[in-house]
Amino acid sequence: MRTSTGQPALTGKRATSQRRLLLDLILQNEGHLDADELYRRAREQESTISLSTVYRNLKLFKELGLVDELHFAEAHHHYEAKAPAQHHHLVCLGCGKVIEFTSPLTERMKSQIQRENDFTVTGTEVRMKGYCARCQTSHTE
Repeated sequence: MRTSTGQPALTGKRATSQRRLLLDLILQNEGHLDADELYRRAREQESTISLSTVYRNLKLFKELGLVDELHFAEAHHHYEAKAPAQHHHLVCLGCGKVIEFTSPLTERMKSQIQRENDFTVTGTEVRMKGYCARCQTSHTE
């Protein structure tokens, strides 16, 4: 949900300057931030922000449906702004790069599975692991 200014709505929560900063950093990012990277970026603009504030607000953003929490190969989570269209991820085992992709196949598969199993699918997540173009070269040498 967005406000009249196009910004994501915090639905009943105060839009504090730190909360707005964190959400803006997530929205402006083209990749997938973990909490530590978000904290580092926020500290560049707001030196008083704490890591616990970052974690607390990530939890809130997730509860409000503003961000998705992603679990890649690492032990920690990554966050991205809730995308308007469903997409999936390719994860490089060499450098950790994450590439987003879409495929009409996933929608067809979802429809078929729902029909065949009398089941309502509320979300899908496809993650493929392998090597990006740069790492393929170094991995085969």
